[in-house]
Formats: sequence, structure tokens, C-alpha cells
Amino acid sequence: MTRAWVLHPDIKAPGTRRAADLALEEAVSLALALPDLEVVGATVVPLRDPHPGHLFGTGKISELKTLLEENEIELVLVDGPVTPVQQRNLEKEWKVKLLDRTGLILEIFSDRAATREGVLQVEMAHLSYQRTRLVRAWTHLERQRGGLGFVGGPGETQIEADRRAIDEQLVRLRRQLDKVVKTRELHRKARAKVPYPIVALVGYTNAGKSTLFNRLTGAEVMAKDMLFATLDPTMRAVQLPTGADVILSDTVGFISDLPTELVAAFRATLEEVLAADVIVHVRDISHPETEAQARDVRTILDGLGVNEETPQLELWNKIDKLDDEAQEVLATRAARDDTVFATSAITGAGLDAFLEAVTYALGEERRQDDLRLSFSMGRQRAWLFEKGLVETETQDEDGYLLSVNWSARDRARFESL
Repeated sequence: MTRAWVLHPDIKAPGTRRAADLALEEAVSLALALPDLEVVGATVVPLRDPHPGHLFGTGKISELKTLLEENEIELVLVDGPVTPVQQRNLEKEWKVKLLDRTGLILEIFSDRAATREGVLQVEMAHLSYQRTRLVRAWTHLERQRGGLGFVGGPGETQIEADRRAIDEQLVRLRRQLDKVVKTRELHRKARAKVPYPIVALVGYTNAGKSTLFNRLTGAEVMAKDMLFATLDPTMRAVQLPTGADVILSDTVGFISDLPTELVAAFRATLEEVLAADVIVHVRDISHPETEAQARDVRTILDGLGVNEETPQLELWNKIDKLDDEAQEVLATRAARDDTVFATSAITGAGLDAFLEAVTYALGEERRQDDLRLSFSMGRQRAWLFEKGLVETETQDEDGYLLSVNWSARDRARFESL
């Protein structure tokens, strides 16, 4: 196990210590998302003006050095941006490896990526991040990084390479990614031929999207109390309890201050959201910073260019973590808005009303109709049976009499045959 210490540089205005403590808590959660890492301690470091060469002042560097030595720390995680020069100088002073927030998130993504596209995107983001650091901190490359830092992660062989080698690697990766993206586009077009609408689950990381996905689909997507437990998008065809057939999509969790390298690299991963017929914003309503997290998610959705006409529902998840009084208050607030639902993916509380709203938003409310088809309408009859819409059928000398249970969308498709 690698012994690590988390530092959160607090450069905000006075009186925001609580926000700094919550930011430190999230940074620790990020660190715990990595395997073989033991977080020994964490500290908020008040910072009036970041030092251009060392980030912290001389006195604070000395104080932290003593702390790190006493606890035998091997890795320092700084929850914020650290320039290559600052990283080199701090590592020299403290005799430890150092990762900033961007580097830490890249390491998590490297560990989580499962699909070919995810691996390529992480590798490209990792190389783009290292590119400037390799050049600016050239003399520092005499010491090969060991342990957690970059070993085993994408781009490990590029640490002692020059800029041209990295650029060539990036070109090669872009070509591979283009092929994967084309394949993904073909899959998306194939799904478009399937008359099932797409319901996309979005939300801040660890909001409970995967737990909800598993409950609704019966799938076994990794669901843990951990940031970025799932990285690659997962899609399943499922029939909701209301009878509506949909494709449910579980996307990567969002996070504040997402590295710019990853915003670009994972845009393709989030393209499923753009194709969605309904977007479900899953929130951890029990989290102290739930409002700030919700703003971050909305900002990212706006940046993706989500169609304003796409219906959006807000699901206040994890009410089971609140006391009875708080649950009642939230239920009352949610009841005032037809697009908001107080739920628990663990207990199933509130999900029935939510699923009815999804069905309504899709225009998938079902009704009973009687149809008469002539013998020459065999194609239409076969389609009805293929979609499982026929409940009863009789036959007379003029053709078929069918009782169907369908939605307005099904009827429109039938009439277009």
C-alpha cells in the first residue's frame, strides 16, 4: 500500500472553511477510489497568494515536510492545479511523489476504463497532460517515477521520451479512436432503427446512478460508495413497470473542476445524452453540497449542447439516508414540481411515480384498442405480434380482429408501415 496525504489549498475568501472542509472530503474520496492507496491524513492549507515556484510559502513547506516525514508519506495529493515547476520543486523539497487534482483523476480514469474507447480516451488525456511536464521539467526525468504515480498508467513509456515521440503517439491514438468512434456511430444508428426511446441517467459522481440502473434493469453494473465507480457508459433494453420499452443509459459521473483534457476526451462518452429522449438528472440529495453539484451537472449539460426541448426529470436520490422529518420536507417540496421526485434507489421508495413520469414524458402511456386487419395486411399483423402488443385475436371471413395494448408512439409506427 502506498501511504498518501491529501492537501487542499484553500485560496477562497475568509468564512468559507466549511466549503473547504467539504472539498477536502471529496478529494479524500477521490484518493480512496484508487486501489492500493492508504490515505493516512488530510489537511486544509489556507493560502492567500499561491507562490509561483513552490505554491506554498517557505514556512508552510517546512511545516508540511515535518508532517510528511513523521507519517512516512510516499505520495502527496494536492486538490488543485499544480504547475510543472511547482511539482518539481515540491517533490525535491519533500522527497515524495506528488499528484495534483488533474493527475489524480487521470489515474482513477486509467484504472476504471474498460472499453476500447475509454482506454484510448484516457491514454490521450494522460499524454496531453504529461506533454508540457516532460518538456518543462526535463532534468527531473533522471528519476524514474515509481509506485502509484504513473507506473501502469497510460503513457508510462513516454516519461523519458521527447515531445515528438508523444505527438506521434497522440496521432496514432487519434486514428485508433476515430475508428472506434465510427463503430460507435454505427451502433448508434443501428439502435435508432429499434423503435425504443433512450432514457439517459446523468448526475454527479456517486449520486447513485448505477444503483438505480441495476434496480431497473436487473443488470450488475459496478455500484459502490465510491467516486467514478463506473466510467464507461452502459446501455440496456428494459421494459419499465408501466409497460414502456426503453433503452436505459448509465453515463459517467460528473465532477466539479473536471480537467480540461478530460472534458474534451470524454465528450464522445457523453454523446449518448445528446441522443436521449428523456434525461434523468440523479442527485444525491443527502449530500451537503447537493445544490452546488447540481449546478455543475447543469453547466456540463449546457456545454454539451443538450436540446432544450428534451424532457428532463430530476430524481432526488438517497432519501433513505435522511431522517423521517427531512424526508417528509423533501417529499413535500418534490410534490410541487411535476419533474422532481424524491426517491431511494436502495429501498425503491418513490420510484413508481418517477417511472410513470418517464412513461408520460416519452408519450408511452398505453391504452386498449380494437383493430380489424384484412388478410392482405400480414406485414402489419406480424409487426404487432413481434412487438408484443396483441392481447387477443380472432378471425372471421373478412380478416383478423385484434385487441391491442399500445402507446400513441406504437400506433404512429403502426400507421407508418
